[in-house]
Amino acid sequence: MPPSDRIRDHAGQGATTVAAHRARRRLRADQARQLADLLRHQLLAGGFPDGTLPHETTLATDYRATRNTVRQALDLLRAEGLVDRLPGVGTVVVARKYPHGLDCLMGLAETLREHGRVTNEVRTMGPAPAPAPVAERLQVKPGTDVLYIERLRRLGGLPLSLDLTYIPLDLGTALLGADLENTDVFRLLETITGQRLGHAAITLEAVNADTHSAAVLEAPHGAAVLMLERLTHLADGRPVDLEFIRFRGDRITMSGLLHRSA
Repeated sequence: MPPSDRIRDHAGQGATTVAAHRARRRLRADQARQLADLLRHQLLAGGFPDGTLPHETTLATDYRATRNTVRQALDLLRAEGLVDRLPGVGTVVVARKYPHGLDCLMGLAETLREHGRVTNEVRTMGPAPAPAPVAERLQVKPGTDVLYIERLRRLGGLPLSLDLTYIPLDLGTALLGADLENTDVFRLLETITGQRLGHAAITLEAVNADTHSAAVLEAPHGAAVLMLERLTHLADGRPVDLEFIRFRGDRITMSGLLHRSA
């Protein structure tokens, strides 16, 4: 074989080795991500009641994974702030997420009543001209005054969500003297109107926290937050509450029970 051919053949073997190495790394990363998803579900569901995860060797055996894959998966959970490694103890759960259902129309205090007391810091409250998109959703004329409320909501003293709320002023006026620090707006609206709430249209997406939101939620600037936009109607169909809620993504998990339509 001519020297030039031997060089090309050796170079080709080297390229194959590099490609195979990269493929193995991608495969291990995929497996680590899959394992992290399974472990995340377990720890959020209370699968580790004593707050300590099994030893890496046990996890590797239970999930038929390599120790390196297990370590990589735990690193992913550590980066999310869910677990940490303590010398002499092992990997422990250091944070939890609270479940927020998407299949039932309830206020935050009602949703999380089993997990502690939700308190509200009313940061801003008062009449304000309705921007065109708000007016359209609430079915009022653009520029008409609506009640605007900004609240920081805490669970166990920890910031959980920043809520921006718009309510038609004929209903909102009655809220001005209400105990918004300890009562959900939903409950107050039902009391004021004498009607039950009927339904809500929601949109859920991930957005980056702006400087103001990050500071109020005590989250890193630019951190991902869950943005829930919700337009709530009374039982008679009237829209009465438009909300833009920014949840700390590291403290809340959304869930629901869905049925397939025919």
